[in-house]
Amino acid sequence: MIMLNEIYQKQKTHCEKALEALKKDFTTLRTGKVNIHILDHISVDYYGSATPLNQVATVLASDASTITITPWEKPMLKNIESAIAAANIGVNPNNDGESVKLFFSPMTREQREENVKQAKAMGEKAKVSVRNIRKEANDGVKKLEKDKTISEDEAKKAYDEVQKLTDNYSAKIDESVKNKESELLKV
Repeated sequence: MIMLNEIYQKQKTHCEKALEALKKDFTTLRTGKVNIHILDHISVDYYGSATPLNQVATVLASDASTITITPWEKPMLKNIESAIAAANIGVNPNNDGESVKLFFSPMTREQREENVKQAKAMGEKAKVSVRNIRKEANDGVKKLEKDKTISEDEAKKAYDEVQKLTDNYSAKIDESVKNKESELLKV
């Protein structure tokens, strides 16, 4: 059935996007070593417009606990420093006249456990998305059955297939959360 295949394909595509969004969310969590993606959501005032930090400066992790931000234009140092301070990422910016350095202290057990909780919440949010996608797919099958485009038996098989896809993506989400959890707790 062409229409059913379209429903499955749409469901798969949306579930893949939910999984990708989860992995992108994970990049905002700090693990044992610093990750420059912790700064992804920070925007800087660049001549009156809010501009992502990585579009006005070079952002590098110089070692496991330090991020160095070197602006492309010297006058941007103050703006970068205040944007980072306002973002409240748990570290104070240090301006040395050339660049802004962020020195992260080693993570405590509590911080790691808090990040694990956040990772689990992100995973749960992704699962809710997958369940909403399942509902959409089931509604599509229901409509085809109501319009007599497919038989009752075909509809039952379609519901089973939709559920199988949902279970598959839920398992992938669980696996991603489990991997992130072990990465977060590794000292």
